[in-house]
Amino acid sequence: MISDILEVFSGEDFSTAFGETLVMVSLTILIGGIAGLALGTLLYTTRENGVLSNKFVYTILNILVNFVRPIPFIILIAAIGPLTLSVIGTTIGTEAAIFVMSIAATFGVARIVEQNLVSIDPGVIEAARAMGASPLQIIVSVIIREALGPLILGFTFIFIAVVDMSAMAGYIGGGGLGDFAITYGYNAFNPTITLAGTIVIILIVQVAQLLGNFLSKKIMRR
Repeated sequence: MISDILEVFSGEDFSTAFGETLVMVSLTILIGGIAGLALGTLLYTTRENGVLSNKFVYTILNILVNFVRPIPFIILIAAIGPLTLSVIGTTIGTEAAIFVMSIAATFGVARIVEQNLVSIDPGVIEAARAMGASPLQIIVSVIIREALGPLILGFTFIFIAVVDMSAMAGYIGGGGLGDFAITYGYNAFNPTITLAGTIVIILIVQVAQLLGNFLSKKIMRR
C-alpha cells in the first residue's frame, strides 16, 4: 500500500493537482484575506461607539455579511455564476474557482475579524483617542496590533476552510487535489489515489494549524 501511494505522489497528474491546490489556496487567502480584513475592520469601526461610528454603513455591511456568509460553497458557485462569467469570462477552470473562493473567504474573514476585534479592551482605544491619534492611526497601531494574535488563529481557521473549498472546486473544473482524488480515485474505483490525495490535504491542514498556533502564541507572549 505504501509503495502504491508513493507511486501516486511521483506521478505528473498528482504534481499538477498539488500545484493547482497551492495556487488556488494561496491566491484566495491573499485576495480574500486582505478584502476580509478591510471589511471586518470596517464592520468593527462603524458600529456604535466605534472610531468611525456610522449606523447606516454598519447596518448595510452587517446585512451583507449575514446574507452571503451562510451560503454553502457549492451553492454559491451556482448562485454567482453570471457574476463569475462577467468578471472572469468563464464559469469553469481554476480562475473561476479562485474568484468564487475569494468571495466566500472575504465574508468569512470579515466576520472572524470583527469578532476578534470586539474583544479588544475599549480603554486602550479611548487612551489612543485621548492622545490625539487619528482614526487611521488607531486602526493600524492599536486595533490591529492588539488583536494580531487572535487574528492569526482566525486566519488559520479560514485557511483550512479554503483548503476545503479548493477540494470542491473540482465541480467547476478548478482542478486541485480534491478533483484529483475524486476523478482518478473515487470515480475510477482506485482507493489508493483517493487515500493519497486525502493524506496530502490533511498534511497541508496540519502544517497550517501548527504554524498558526506557533505564530499566535509567539505574538501573544510579547
